[in-house]
Amino acid sequence: METKKKNPATAWKIVSATLAVSLIAVSCTWAITANSGQSAPASGTAATQSVTETAASDTSADHLNMWTETAPLKAELTDYMKSITDEGSAEYIPVEDRIAVFDMDGTLCCETDPGYFDHKLLYHRVTEDPDYKDKASAEEKETAAIIKEYFDTGKYPEGLDVKHGKAVASAFKGMTPEEFDAYVKAYRDQPAQGYNGMTNGQAFYQPMLQVVSYLQKNDFTVYIISGTDRLITRGLVDGVIDIPLGHMIGSDESFVASNQGDADGLKYTFSKDDKLITGGDFIIKNLKMNKVSVIEREIGKQPVLCFGNSSGDEAMANYTINNNKYRSGAYMLCCDDLKRENGNTEKADKMRASCEKNGYTAVSMKDDWTTIYGNGVTRK
Repeated sequence: METKKKNPATAWKIVSATLAVSLIAVSCTWAITANSGQSAPASGTAATQSVTETAASDTSADHLNMWTETAPLKAELTDYMKSITDEGSAEYIPVEDRIAVFDMDGTLCCETDPGYFDHKLLYHRVTEDPDYKDKASAEEKETAAIIKEYFDTGKYPEGLDVKHGKAVASAFKGMTPEEFDAYVKAYRDQPAQGYNGMTNGQAFYQPMLQVVSYLQKNDFTVYIISGTDRLITRGLVDGVIDIPLGHMIGSDESFVASNQGDADGLKYTFSKDDKLITGGDFIIKNLKMNKVSVIEREIGKQPVLCFGNSSGDEAMANYTINNNKYRSGAYMLCCDDLKRENGNTEKADKMRASCEKNGYTAVSMKDDWTTIYGNGVTRK
């Protein structure tokens, strides 16, 4: 039987058609994958990476549905995202430079129930923990008494920042990071004092968690820059917000090897018989200018977005929005909700005035949020 020779032109048409069908199939796969929220297939080509990044960006305001339609942050942030994720825009920000920094207490979670989480934790350790309260030092007990006064009056005493930092370092001295973490998580599971239907660890502001998620959907790297001890910050946030432990940055205390004794760290070598433990020395309180310093040390880049709630965050906010080569913004929460949250009108008004003076956008808990802690949570 005679075999007919194929015309080269015909063969090329067949190949071209096959390639066209393949490209359509791949395009459909990308479209389906993007709509399902999953990542597109990996590829080493710049063109494919660009398509993947565009598909992954999600600037829809639907992700901020716990924010009222009149909330300034909702309008500003969605407009911002559309502009800085558009490669054709003059305001485009490369993914590696999309950095957002958040304060924790009063910005991401409850700050006054009746005080900061880390102050409540220390007070519990020194005055209530049956395994430790009889071992507490005179300085730790004095600090606990000052904290109790703060809880009762709502007025934060001058000098308590450093006293508290030193007391935390000494009261938890000798613990491994894992033991400290377990202690923090056990306490975060205790009921929140001023609320029904919520534990300490559930006292996170749901609208702010939406903001974190919204930024992450648009390829932002998120950091928490807190005045709370670093290990306490990790223990409280871990499992609630999906960021690496290394992105949870707080105040610092010392670490030593379990067999190090009084030897200087420059003269001692960690051995196979050692464990890493807390050393008992307070190093630094991560507030005000110290927040700017730690951003440079641990991130090495100027953020483009900042979220805070107090004067301790203003240095970080000013650093973010001034002399920035990219479009940037700072948002400050005002604790003006007296029904759903332990609000304080005087503090809220003071922060609102600071926003107007410094160019921050004010966030009203009362007017901008449809919920704070979610359904089933009420103030006592």
